[in-house]
Amino acid sequence: MDLSIVNNDFYLSGMAALIGDIDKQLMVMLRDGRTLIAFLRSLDQFGNLVLHQAFERICVGQQYADIPRGLFVIRGENVLLIGELDFYKPLRVPLYEVSIEEILKLQKQDIEKKEHIEKLRQKAMIEHGLVDEGNPIEEHY
Repeated sequence: MDLSIVNNDFYLSGMAALIGDIDKQLMVMLRDGRTLIAFLRSLDQFGNLVLHQAFERICVGQQYADIPRGLFVIRGENVLLIGELDFYKPLRVPLYEVSIEEILKLQKQDIEKKEHIEKLRQKAMIEHGLVDEGNPIEEHY
């Protein structure tokens, strides 16, 4: 592969800008809220990515756990953010590693708490006439 296109003499737009990041460890945030850390192995003009030795990092508060995912293929439209990791720079927020089971339990509790708050917010909005109640039949589907 001719690496002359990777140097700083050229400006590459779009997904072509990631050519210089092949074989580097990147963090990829997806539209569904998941965060993956992996080595970028391949990409195409549509933004589809092939990640190697991927693991999903779940953070709740200051606790985190990494779930191994292996080879991961991502469709370009699901990519929200891509960034190179700098392992030598200290973290601004200290994180503490916990077991996978514990982080999944914490994540479930966090989601339930957010859903409860959202229901209370929706109820208050309806009571104050700020939103239409909508069709109650449609809300169950």
